[in-house]
Order: sequence, then structure tokens, then C-alpha cells
Amino acid sequence: MLTSLNLSSINLGSDNFMTSSSNRSSVKVLADALCKNFTLKDLNLRHNLLGSEEGKVLAEVLCNNSTLTSLNLEYNNFGSEGGKELANALCKNSTLKDFNLGHNNLGSEGGKALAFALCKNTTLISLNLQNNKLGSEVGKELADALCKNTALTSLNLQDNNLGSEGGKELADALCKNSTLKKLADALCKTLKELADAVCKNTALTSLNLQDNNLEDNNLGSEGGKELADALCKNSTLKVLNLCNNNLGSKEGKALADALCKNSMLTFLNLQDNNLGSEGGKELADTLCKNSTLKDLNLSNNNLESEGGKALAVALYKNSTLTSLNLNCNWIGLEGGKAFADALCRNSTLTSLELQDNNLLSEGGKALADVLCKNSTLTSLNLYNNCLESECGKALADALCKNSTLTSLNLRYNNLGTEGGKALANALYKNSTLIYLNLQDNYLDYEVIKALDIRSRIHL
Repeated sequence: MLTSLNLSSINLGSDNFMTSSSNRSSVKVLADALCKNFTLKDLNLRHNLLGSEEGKVLAEVLCNNSTLTSLNLEYNNFGSEGGKELANALCKNSTLKDFNLGHNNLGSEGGKALAFALCKNTTLISLNLQNNKLGSEVGKELADALCKNTALTSLNLQDNNLGSEGGKELADALCKNSTLKKLADALCKTLKELADAVCKNTALTSLNLQDNNLEDNNLGSEGGKELADALCKNSTLKVLNLCNNNLGSKEGKALADALCKNSMLTFLNLQDNNLGSEGGKELADTLCKNSTLKDLNLSNNNLESEGGKALAVALYKNSTLTSLNLNCNWIGLEGGKAFADALCRNSTLTSLELQDNNLLSEGGKALADVLCKNSTLTSLNLYNNCLESECGKALADALCKNSTLTSLNLRYNNLGTEGGKALANALYKNSTLIYLNLQDNYLDYEVIKALDIRSRIHL
């Protein structure tokens, strides 16, 4: 009994998919089948070049089909006409729960129709409208829909040019909506608006504000304070993504202060925010006090040696963090040694990302030494750190003794033939490593041949 069907990326909308007997498109044939089928629940038609006419055909299916619960129509260029037809279908359908319409060029008209549909539909719980050129007017209408809809728990509105007005309306709607748990959106243009929404909403558990330029030159530190206050009061948000918002060290400090009091957040992404070494130090102090955060991404924040060392020392006291991403922060040799010392004492961290940090051979050796002792780390990324052959040998020796590491990325480290040979020999003794990346390390043919027979090696 078929319950799930994946027909993604096979160009169903092209002329090549015409039935020879009746010259009907395969989508129309599929539509007829769906109207008669009573078992299929999950259908994936992603990336099939369907277009607006095929969108209308699928809309008719949704009006008649009573079993489908998940439908992925991402990347099909339905346009506004197709969007309107599908929106009309949502007003009638009472079984669909998960609907993906991302990247379909729905435009303002298609977006408005879907906003209207959300006011009537009572079963849909997840809707993806990413990158559809919706515009600010649609943002306002979706905000109105969120005030009325009581079923939707997940909504993705990323990359839609909603503008400041649309963002403000959506922020206000979040204050009133009590069911939405996950929102990915260019929600607000200022920290003040974000803070107000987070402070009042009592249902949201995940908020994605990546790439929204939340820096607020007018509010300055006051905006940061309001955001901090909101996180201190909010009792539901667990996942917060503020990646690539150019927050800077001052707003980083405000967030650090908030995390000292917040007891709900478990995941925080602050990648690409120019926090600097001072912001790193503030967050390090927070990690000494916070007891709920499990996953922290601080990659590409110019933390440098001082920020890196402070975060390493914080791991002495923190006992809840399991994943830390410090890629591209140039923490250097001293930062690498500091983390080696920290891993001797910390017993909760399982994943550490240190790509592009100029650790050098000595920093790598220090980490290799700790791998002989640490029994909790399962994933370590040392991509592009100028480790060289001696460090490769040290890491090989560590792998002979370590029994917990399952993933190790050593790509682009100039390990050379000697380092490669040592690692190849180590794999005869190590039985736990599942993934080892040795690409771009100037290994000779014999080493490559020796490593190539092991499926866990990536060359």
C-alpha cells in the first residue's frame, strides 16, 4: 500500500512527459490518479517546471483528494495565477497539514490569496512561502491572517521583501497569535520591534531571523536592552537564529546578559555578527552561568585569540553545552592550546568546529594530545589550520587510543605523505571513527591507495 511518493526533479512539466496515447501531460494523469487514490499521504513534486496551468490542475486535486497530508511543490514557477488557484483549494481542503510552496514566484496576488485562505483553513499546520516576492502588502494581510488562524504552527516567510511595514504588522500579530511555534521571516527591521514580539508571544518556540540586518543605529544600546529584557521574560522560545545581522559587540553584550537570566533557549546562532573579542568574552562569561544552552554557533565573528581563550575557559564551568562552532575566528595557536586544556576538563561537549583558525602544528598537537584523554567529543573539525605532517602523526597516535570520536575533518592541512601514512596505519587500530576527511593534503599515490580501501575516508 503506497503512502509516500517522491517525484522530485524529473521535469514532469516538460514536453517529454506527455502520454503517447492521449497527448495528456503526466501531471494531469497523476491528478486523475490522486482523485481516486485513498492511501497516498505524502507527495513530493519539488523542482518539476510545472508552471501555472499545472498548478491549477493540482489545485483541483486538493479540492477532491481527502488523504494527502503533505505536499511539496517547491520550485515549480506557478506564478500568481497558480498561487491563487492553490489558495482557493486550501479554502476547501480539510486534510493537508504540510504545504511547501517556496520559490514559486507567487507575487503579491498569489500571496494575498493565500493569506485569505489561512483565515478559512483550519487544518494546515506548516506552510513554506520562502522567496515568493510577496511584498509589504502581503506581509500585512498575512499578519491579519495570523490573528485569526488557530491551526498553523510553522510559517516560513524568508526572502520576500516584506519591508518595515509588513514586518511591523507581523510583529504585532505575533503578540496576539497563540499557536504559531516556528517562524522564519524578515520579521522586524529593529531590535525594538523584535523585542516587543518576543516579550508578548507565549507560543513561539523557534524564530529564524537570519540575514535581516537587525542592526539599529537609531536605537543603539537601548534596542539591545529591549531585546535582552524580552529574552529574560520569554518562557517559550528555544531556538533563535540571528545569523548575519551585523549586531556588533554592544548588542552581543546585551544578548549575553539576557542569556544569564533566560532559562529556555537551547539553540542560538550568532554566526556572522562581528561580535569581536569583547563580544566573545561577554558570551564566555554567560556560558559560565547559563545552564540550558546546548548548541552555540559563533562562527565568523572576529573573536581572535582573546575571545577564543575566554570561551575555552568557560568550558571548565559549563556542563550543558554539547555543540560549539567557532569556525573562521582566527583564534590562533594560543586559542587552540586553550581549547585543548578545556577539553581535558569538560565532559559534555560532543561537537567542536575550529575550521580556519590558524591553529598551526603546535595547536593541533595540543588537541591531538587531548584526544588521548577526552571521552566525550564525537566530532572535531580542524579544516584549514596549517597543521602539517608532524601534527598528522600526533593525530594518528591519538586515533589509536581514542574510542569516542566518530568524525574528524583534516582537509587542507598539508599533512603530506608522512602524516597520511601515519593516519592510514592508525585506522587499522581505531574502530570507532566513521568519517575522516583528508582531501587536499598532498598525499602520494601509495597513501591514497592505502586509504581508498576504507569507505570512511574522504580523499
